[in-house]
Amino acid sequence: MERNLEGRVALVTGGSRGIGRAVAVELAGRGARVTLTYARGEEEAARTVELAGQRGGVAQARMCDQRDSEAVEELVSEVVEGQGGLDILVLNAGVTKDQYLMLMADDDFDRVIDTNLTGAFRFAKAACRPMMMRRSGAIVTVSSVAALFGVAGQVNYCASKGGLVAMTRALAAELAPKGVRVNAVLPGFVETDMTAKLPRQVKRQSAERILLGRFGKVEEVAGVVSFLVSDAASYIIGQSIVVDGGLTSTVS
Repeated sequence: MERNLEGRVALVTGGSRGIGRAVAVELAGRGARVTLTYARGEEEAARTVELAGQRGGVAQARMCDQRDSEAVEELVSEVVEGQGGLDILVLNAGVTKDQYLMLMADDDFDRVIDTNLTGAFRFAKAACRPMMMRRSGAIVTVSSVAALFGVAGQVNYCASKGGLVAMTRALAAELAPKGVRVNAVLPGFVETDMTAKLPRQVKRQSAERILLGRFGKVEEVAGVVSFLVSDAASYIIGQSIVVDGGLTSTVS
């Protein structure tokens, strides 16, 4: 595998499993020195570090609740000071609290927005200053195709992911003159712990809507992220890249 990120310093939020784990391992395997965050699941985070090592990469895991502004700022400062800077930020961490609107508790709406959207804002805010000072950097937000069409029972999740897309565009406009590129990746149905819990019939019906006829793999999303943070994507800014096997191409 081409080590086209050799010497870069990367921070990946929510890297203990799923897409975040795949991204952390991919970036480390391409030569980046990766710090990944987790809110819980220390053993899973340690497994990500182990997998990165097996790919010949270097990674470390740090616990951080991105709902805590002080904790976020401290972690970013630790990375910048300890690694000599920050080149890549992947905003992946997120949660779900699904429920139909009339039954959804205010706390469940607030928890999803605070984690998925405001948490990403906190990390971007903390990371943009050292990137702008060096006039170099790449930020990728991990949104979802849920930002593009409605999903019953996910008012909070769809709002958070739609907000990420809008925030990505605003950040791109603000940071591009300072040499920092910001883009979004919107995965569709991907094989993760979350989708593994779906009933078999729901999985089958969902796969039938996908042009490729199957759920995606986390590595397929990670590959797009690694491209966007590399020099090969140096002229791509403010874009939302859909990685969904053709799911949304048939939705008008």
